[in-house]
Amino acid sequence: METFQHSNRRPLLVAMSTALIGSGCATLPATDEIRTESYVDLERFMGEWYVIASIPTAIEKNAYNATETYRLDDDGTIATTFAFRKGGFDGKQKTYNPRGFVRDTSSNAEWGMQFIWPIKADYRIVYVDDDYSQTIIGRNKRDYAWIMARTPTISREDFFERVRLLREQGYDTEKLKVVPQRWDGAESNYSFNFEHAVTP
Repeated sequence: METFQHSNRRPLLVAMSTALIGSGCATLPATDEIRTESYVDLERFMGEWYVIASIPTAIEKNAYNATETYRLDDDGTIATTFAFRKGGFDGKQKTYNPRGFVRDTSSNAEWGMQFIWPIKADYRIVYVDDDYSQTIIGRNKRDYAWIMARTPTISREDFFERVRLLREQGYDTEKLKVVPQRWDGAESNYSFNFEHAVTP
């Protein structure tokens, strides 16, 4: 298993942090703040999420079985584990351990995600449903996004609705890529196309 603990991963950490800070082109003006949830219960938000679809960063392109796991530490920061298989379900396991810092404690929806000190990349909870079973993570630059759920798959209707929410926030949703998931017999069976629809 490869993790960010190894010193030879530092160049990749720097590249990842730089990409999150400086790349991307928003459909809406950059001065327009992306809308986030008015309040996020951090305790309920913690735990494991499956990445259903994303506008991926460089490190996660061609990811399979991608998951993101959060743990709220005593100091208020969020220990994060991002893991996936590279290139296929039997591909090499990749694991990254950034740390989240809550920037807006009134809403808990705006974080800085630190892959390497001192850079904290923009990371915002754009949407979470009432039972904390589905969420959308976005950024002001509208460059990267993640649709995630507590289960490896969601209904086509829910997926379509999450895509619509991203589009309303100014994202180019044609850049979304479905993340293949296969766990104990549950396998994603939909794909995203340029008509903004989910098909078997």
